[in-house]
Amino acid sequence: MTVRPLRFCMITTFYPPYNFGGDGILVHRLSNELAQSGHQVEVIHCIDSYRTLAGREPAKGYLDHPNVTVHGLQSRWGFLSPLATHQTGFPLLKSARIERILERGFDVIHYHNISLIGGPKILEYGRGIKLFTMHEYWLVCPTHLLFRFNRAVCTKPLCLPCSLIYRRPPQWWRYGNLLKTAVKHVDAFIAPSRFIMDKHQDMGLDIPFVHLPNFVPQADASTITPGEGEESKISDGPYFLFVGRIEKVKGLHTLIPVFRRYKKAQLLIAGRGDCRLQLERLAQDSSNIRFLGHQSWSQLQALYRQAVALVVPSIWFDVSPLVIFEAFSQKTPVIGRNLGGIPETIQEGEGGFVYDTEEELVAAMDHLLENPSHRRELGQRAYQVYQHRWTPRAHLQRYLALI
Repeated sequence: MTVRPLRFCMITTFYPPYNFGGDGILVHRLSNELAQSGHQVEVIHCIDSYRTLAGREPAKGYLDHPNVTVHGLQSRWGFLSPLATHQTGFPLLKSARIERILERGFDVIHYHNISLIGGPKILEYGRGIKLFTMHEYWLVCPTHLLFRFNRAVCTKPLCLPCSLIYRRPPQWWRYGNLLKTAVKHVDAFIAPSRFIMDKHQDMGLDIPFVHLPNFVPQADASTITPGEGEESKISDGPYFLFVGRIEKVKGLHTLIPVFRRYKKAQLLIAGRGDCRLQLERLAQDSSNIRFLGHQSWSQLQALYRQAVALVVPSIWFDVSPLVIFEAFSQKTPVIGRNLGGIPETIQEGEGGFVYDTEEELVAAMDHLLENPSHRRELGQRAYQVYQHRWTPRAHLQRYLALI
């Protein structure tokens, strides 16, 4: 498909390096893939929000294509700016700056996580084709996660007490018509999984959905050095891999007791997060559990390739974990919890197993350890699906066709 160069504006609360998880990474990847294809991209994000939640400056390490212009917004009011947006649903203290940027004119305005940079009102700003990617459940959940009382998946919303348990002030704008009016300004709501699309429909949100799966970069052989990749053995024995933020909803705490008893293989953990110290204590004296900390993309590629499988134990309605696509891109099977968007991605990739119980998890691990040829077959099958559906090129073709 040949498309004339377009002008894009990405609006998101978090953008690397001022980001925490997969939503910011995906915006970064999409912006730079578009730029590499000859389009002009401007990104608006909120530095105040990151500083308020992180309490520190981020580590560097992210680069942008010359066709990407980044507007990191800051207010002299500091944390009061995202707080005002959280409470009113309006950009308020950043409204004038956002409007000036949008006045430049864009073919496409693509909203992502707008919770603290603009709230629903920002959907009315600017002119052009308007898209909104549902990275989480912010449209229907004040905490974004549909994880009620920070204990279990939400099947019956109790938003006010739940917000208080999360120590977040109630968002009174959710009890009016602001959201209902604002969503009418969006042409298409992109659902990375069919699960999140169905969930929003079940909760009564009447908006135009389009299913468009996530994507991850293809392996770059030029980044593999003798210190990384196949030429350097990461572990003396077989290992299973966890990759992601170390926080409660990601479910790592459910894996550690399993591997304290499971001595046939190691558990390697790549990532960082608020629960790391707590989980390191839980794993103490277990020589087969290793915390690796943050890993670069090239380091992760090597970790994926040599793992028996990636394990995704999320205990919330995980939308469409990028780590599954990353594992498939390295010909590595996935064992994932039968929850949220996890099973549909594994089943579509034909590259792994889903589990409901600890016994099913252990059985899947045993099977892959004892049947290396089947492990390779699953990995190869998943890789073929990845090449067809989840590469940057495949994603951009569908994305630009939508526009």
